[in-house]
Amino acid sequence: MPDIPTDLPPEKRIAAAIAELGEDAVVLRSLSLIAGNNEGEDFLLWVGGDHAQGILDGAPVLYWPELWGTRALLYAWNDTAAPAVTAALQNQAWRVREMAARVAATRKLPVQAELHELLTDEVARVRAAAARALGEVGDDPDALAPLLRDPEIDVRRAAQQGIAGIRATR
Repeated sequence: MPDIPTDLPPEKRIAAAIAELGEDAVVLRSLSLIAGNNEGEDFLLWVGGDHAQGILDGAPVLYWPELWGTRALLYAWNDTAAPAVTAALQNQAWRVREMAARVAATRKLPVQAELHELLTDEVARVRAAAARALGEVGDDPDALAPLLRDPEIDVRRAAQQGIAGIRATR
């Protein structure tokens, strides 16, 4: 078993995984986690850090490997990952949807329609992530206007940021 620096922040852990395994391998294995597959204890520790040890010790898996696989794509990427990120925007777990929106924004994916659907998500953090993502990849600031009246302040702030982002690119 390689010496996996589980106590490092995700960005540094993924950089270490890339150095050990190669970026394409990290992307491929991350995509496998998103698809619900088991990529082994070592890779789970690379992407999940100390928290992954809980799963390895018997805690319920839930959606964590899918989330960690999606998050890894913030730091490791090739274009083969785009369809999985697009699909993750519809994941049943809200944390995965939220993270997929972050990845879509970071990677400038053309997923405006999917992000627009998330503007009415039942979870405020997903709505906020979608608004911020549309600030990076969207082209219609009016689509975010209803969120300026959202009951959650973080969603209202994200809508303001999204609108500013869209207007800055015009």
